[in-house]
Amino acid sequence: MITQMSWRKLARAGAVLLESAIMNFPKFWAKASNDALTCWRWSNASLHEAQQLAEEAVRQLADRVRVSGWPTQRYGYSDRPLREPVLREFTNADGSLAAAVTRNAYGCHVLNTARALFVDIDLPEPKPSGGLLKKLFGKPEPANAPSPEAAALARIESWTRARPGWGWRVYRTRAGLRLLATHDGFDPEAPETDAVFDQLGADPLYRRLCRAQKCFRARLTPKPWRCGLRPPDARWPWVDTKAEARFASWENRYREASRDNATCALVKTLGNAQIHPSLQPLLALHDEVTRVGATLPLA
Repeated sequence: MITQMSWRKLARAGAVLLESAIMNFPKFWAKASNDALTCWRWSNASLHEAQQLAEEAVRQLADRVRVSGWPTQRYGYSDRPLREPVLREFTNADGSLAAAVTRNAYGCHVLNTARALFVDIDLPEPKPSGGLLKKLFGKPEPANAPSPEAAALARIESWTRARPGWGWRVYRTRAGLRLLATHDGFDPEAPETDAVFDQLGADPLYRRLCRAQKCFRARLTPKPWRCGLRPPDARWPWVDTKAEARFASWENRYREASRDNATCALVKTLGNAQIHPSLQPLLALHDEVTRVGATLPLA
């Protein structure tokens, strides 16, 4: 979990943080309902404005349903900002947000950065083995075929050799690889960032989310179901004090259950060994909270 000490370390390095983009985490959210229809809307100005927008949205949705029937498609993964509370934030001297830790819908802490480029690469699940399965579903892989992880690492290494100014920290997560560019900062909406995502095979959902939120993201704490817990049944903003209390109880169990797990492990560093000064505090925070140095199961 995020500690006060982690954030004091980050704050002391504030003078060297890169100029940041505007990350998209609204402060106020409100819900409006019309029969079985529900809409959430947001505002950075006030809860009152968020409530007005939610009520207008649900009226418009009800009108569409009366005219055209129920929609056949739901909104996509990145059509709106995420409804996540900001637990900690760090601002630049000009007041702009350089980094924030939020809590996602299933209770994990997530590091959001305006300029520190994280790349999320999913790897396929291991193929089943066994003579019968091989006969039913095709020939077995050659004995010397590289694993998906080895193939992805080889691609990243080749890409980096062709760009000697670049530096990476490469981490293993439970489901794939996480890269952190260490030589410079990047704009989440820039064409250069899209090109890097394309060439290194970034997860498509992660790419869309980065653009919608105007930041890069890295999950800091384990997924609850990998620690033997279900996700919380209450979500921010709390509908009442009972919902908030239920979440607080769940969070205590989650904190205890996640003690024996790490979120990622460092695999290697690549390319330019010089770390940009603005990235040092974020890198330290990431590695401390994800428990990179611990020999623990990844969750």
